[in-house]
Amino acid sequence: MPNYWYDHVHLISPDPIKTAEFYENMFNAKRVGARKRPDGGTSVELSLNGSRILIMSGQIQPGAASPSGASNGLEHFGIKTDNIEVAVADLKRQGVQFRDEIRQAMPSVKIAYFWAPENVLVELVEVTAPRPV
Repeated sequence: MPNYWYDHVHLISPDPIKTAEFYENMFNAKRVGARKRPDGGTSVELSLNGSRILIMSGQIQPGAASPSGASNGLEHFGIKTDNIEVAVADLKRQGVQFRDEIRQAMPSVKIAYFWAPENVLVELVEVTAPRPV
């Protein structure tokens, strides 16, 4: 059986920098990075004592609504595993419905999205090398 760890929470915000500043000012989160995405949006990564908070403007995929139907707020949270292929096969055997199959997100990162109860979207992540900063 694969191992699992909490990886991140992913938020959507109309102003990711302002939202990041809230977590920095209120909880002493540290900004790991901020960047413009190819679609013109902004992404910010924070570390809150080692827990990752990812904040992005707009939608994750063009035209896609967040699972709750809201355009801002919680988009999904991530769970890391050490073997995504085995994890996905095991979850499917147990009846879990996947929104997106396994795909290569970066050279050392594989992801897949599935639905948990109450329409909660979960990203399953396997990282085979340290994440770039």
